[in-house]
Formats: sequence, C-alpha cells, structure tokens
Amino acid sequence: MKLSVIFCTYNREKYIYNAMKSIAEQTYPHLNYEIVLVNNNSTDDTEAICNKFQADYPHIKFHYFIEYNQGLSYARNRGVKESKGDILIFVDDDATVFDNYLSAIDSFFETHPEVSACGGPIVPVYEADKPKWLSHYTEQLIGGALYEGDKNKPFRNGKYPGGGNSAFRKEIFKKYGLFNVELGRKGRGLIGAEEKDLYDRLTKGKETFYYLPQMGIHHYIPEKKLTIQHFKDLTYSIGKSEHIRTKAVSPVAYRKRILSELKKWAGSIVLCVAYTISLFPSKGWKLIQFRWYVSKGLLGK
Repeated sequence: MKLSVIFCTYNREKYIYNAMKSIAEQTYPHLNYEIVLVNNNSTDDTEAICNKFQADYPHIKFHYFIEYNQGLSYARNRGVKESKGDILIFVDDDATVFDNYLSAIDSFFETHPEVSACGGPIVPVYEADKPKWLSHYTEQLIGGALYEGDKNKPFRNGKYPGGGNSAFRKEIFKKYGLFNVELGRKGRGLIGAEEKDLYDRLTKGKETFYYLPQMGIHHYIPEKKLTIQHFKDLTYSIGKSEHIRTKAVSPVAYRKRILSELKKWAGSIVLCVAYTISLFPSKGWKLIQFRWYVSKGLLGK
C-alpha cells in the first residue's frame, strides 16, 4: 500500500461524502491507496453516509473506525495506527481535493526521498458573502487560506503545511511520536496547535517539509464561521493553544512566545494604520482585535 488518505470527522454530514468522493474519483490507481475514516463520536448521520459511500464505491479500499476518545488528536493518532500506507495523507472533512492530488503526492515522495512531509494550497470557498472586515491575514485564520506560489519549494521561516492538507512518511510518527492529545479540537472546542507542535519536533530533528502547488484543497466555510462570536472564540483559542503548547515545552519557550507576541502587536498596529489610510478601517481594526484575543488566551486571562 502506497498511500493512506485519512479523514477524521466530527458531525460533518454535509461535507464528508463529497470529501471522500473527491479522492475516489481521482485518476490515480485505486489499488495503490486506501481511505481511512475515523469517526470521532459524531451524533449526526456520518455513519450512514459512510455506508453509502462504501456502497457507491465498492472498488475503493475503505476502512471505517470509531474513536471514542474525544478530540482531533486522538482521531488522527487512531488514523496513523490503523493505516497501512507508507505515506499518510490528512484531508479535512469539509474539503475537496484538486484533480491529480494523489498522483502529485506519490510522484513527489518518490522523487524526493529526503523529504519527510508536504502540504499544498488551501483555497477557502465561502458559503455566504465575505464580511468587509476579512483581510488577507484574517482569511488565513478563518478559512485556513494558504498559497505559496506555483512551484515546489520548502517551507521556511517557521511556516508549515496546513493540518487539514498534509502528508507524512509514516516513519515520521515512529521517530517523533504522535499528535499531542492535550492539543487539538475536542468536540466544539477550538483549541489547536497540534500541527505546530508536530512540525516543531520535525524542525528540531532537521527534517524538511515542502509546499506542492498541485496538492491543493477547496475548504468550505459556512456562514457561522464568519460571525463575530466565532472570530472571538477562535482567536482566543489560538492564544490558549499556544499557552498550553509552549508551557509544555519549557518556561523559556513560553517566555519566547510572549516576546514574539509583542513583535506581532507592533506589526498589527502598522497594518491597522495602513488599512485605515487605505480606507479599509474595519480590516485594520479586526487585526487589533485578533491580537487582543490571542494575547488574552496566551496569558491565560
């Protein structure tokens, strides 16, 4: 088995069928991959939808599991343990992949044996009108937007693939461990940073990870994710996640993260002024709010 495509899902009955369908209808040989679906205690019709998918695509190697420990990291770790492929690919349960997605990943890892992980573009697809306050920076936050150009290149300067569109050699998890179950979303909670925690471990181990422009996904953004309340909850949770992650590393790591936050405040103020001068004050003010709530979470307020 070359590739294992892992979907970890929680109450995404609206999206999960099309997510798996976008994999099943690739031109890549179906004997070379499997789909591993980890249901993390969904209370909707996820299981019935998965049964329908299996009936509609009987030629696809499809494996369904329930992970009763609540949390995305638990579900991802279950996916790692149950997968048989040499390359493990994580795709968000509310996304669809680009054409030739699997072929691009397979070809890249075959020709770059020194690379441990890769990821690609994330294109937000909004199901409602984008709010006026949404800027390039907040779109990365809300929609996970990621675009690094049209050529393969290594992620540098602290950048790394999006967690919902990433591929790893399976041996990486044997060498560096699994996802930290203290981090990652649990149910409706918005704590994250489990991907950053893993990529930090890979970085310390001198591993390399690449950006692949052909390895893209369309990420569907419902109207509820564009509300002011969701913005507040999400940005606060980013800070809280960093509080948990860095304190688990060391007191020094936490202090360095606070210093980094001060630098980000300076940058946000500059951008706020620039947006205001450009007659887009709502975009600038949202960046200040972003930093405010992240800082509160980081300080444990």
